[in-house]
Amino acid sequence: MCQLLGMNCNTPTDVTFSFTGFAQRGGRTDHHADGWGIAFFEDRGLRHFVDHQPASESPVADLIRRYPIQSRNVIAHIRKATQGEVNLQNCHPFVRELWGRYWVFAHNGDLKEFRPRLHGNFHPVGNTDSEHAFCWIMQELAKSHAGVPSIEELTLTLRELAPQLAGHGTFNFMLSNGQALWAHASTNLWYVERRHPFVTAQLSDEDLEIDFAQHTTPNDRVAVVVTAPLTTNEAWTQFAPGELQVFVDGQRRQR
Repeated sequence: MCQLLGMNCNTPTDVTFSFTGFAQRGGRTDHHADGWGIAFFEDRGLRHFVDHQPASESPVADLIRRYPIQSRNVIAHIRKATQGEVNLQNCHPFVRELWGRYWVFAHNGDLKEFRPRLHGNFHPVGNTDSEHAFCWIMQELAKSHAGVPSIEELTLTLRELAPQLAGHGTFNFMLSNGQALWAHASTNLWYVERRHPFVTAQLSDEDLEIDFAQHTTPNDRVAVVVTAPLTTNEAWTQFAPGELQVFVDGQRRQR
């Protein structure tokens, strides 16, 4: 299966440290070598990079590790193909527009016999179950809300849609519109909230550590969500099966 990485912050922050460890799982410390991608929101704009090469070897991934793009919402993905060929159009994360905003989606899992009818503006470019599911989610969100919904309204709708997809197989996913980060777990998903007092963190996939206190202010908050914990000395919390969480301004929003 694939692996997911998401970051949500209350101030623009670079994901270089987390991505450095995460990218090693794309062919070096793990077998997710069928492509990768990452998307950074910047206000209403978006920087989107994908490559069908393994993340641990990709020159584009090396650029991301060296170029500290700052963002309040980031979604990254390393792929182990289960459906669809290894090519650019099948690399996550996928991007669509809805209500005048970019939406970014990435999926870890395998959906069986899920090909609902799609209409309107949302159709897949590649041939993965993941992109088909994303188009269906966008379609259903558009059908469910006549106007631009609030984060709370979107969360309620996603809590209705996610079980329908999870009924077809494993459906771990991340979704963002640049205002919030939604994450749903069928199996493995973990999160950590970094806030003052910040600690020194050690990556599990790379010999690298960082003292966050030297790169933050006391007001900074950063939430990181990932398929498997990235660091060895932070208090990661595991999602319950079937749980959907929303992160806003670097912290998990309570129900």
